[in-house]
Amino acid sequence: MDSDYFNSKKEKAKMVYGKQKTVFSPYLQTGVVLNSDGFHHLQFSDRRERGKEEQLLKFNLLPLALEVIKKSGTVQEYRKSLIKTGKTSLRDGMSLTKSVQYWGFVAIIGDSKIKIRTIIRRIGDGNFMFWSVMPDTKLKGGQKLYTGGMEDD
Repeated sequence: MDSDYFNSKKEKAKMVYGKQKTVFSPYLQTGVVLNSDGFHHLQFSDRRERGKEEQLLKFNLLPLALEVIKKSGTVQEYRKSLIKTGKTSLRDGMSLTKSVQYWGFVAIIGDSKIKIRTIIRRIGDGNFMFWSVMPDTKLKGGQKLYTGGMEDD
C-alpha cells in the first residue's frame, strides 16, 4: 500500500475528527466527546496496530459515523462490563476496575447507502465518547472486519 496515500487519508480523517470537540447525540441527550482515545482506537485494537486496509476503511467511514451520532434516536446494541484500570498490584495481584458501557448505533447512510455501526463508550460516570465505526454488512467473500464484540471493534 502506498504510504503517501495512507498518510493523506489519515490526515484528512484527523482533520474531520479534530474540527469539533463534541457531537450532540439525540439518543443520549448529551455531547459525545471526540478525543484522542477514539481516534487511537481507529488505528489500534488491544494494543496491536490494525492492518492498513482496516484503518483506511475506518478513516473513510468516520464522517458517516459522526452523522450517525447526530441523527440516531434509537440504540441497537448496549453492553455493560468491567474493565481493569491501572496496573496490577505486585503485593496482592489485584487490579482496580471500573464499569464501562457501550452503545451501538446502526444506520444505512451516505451516498452509497452503506450500513455502518458506530460505537459510543463511557467509563464509570465519565463522558460519553466516540469509540469506533465499522461496516455492519459482510464485505467481499463474506469477510467481516469486526468480531461482534463492541469493546474491540
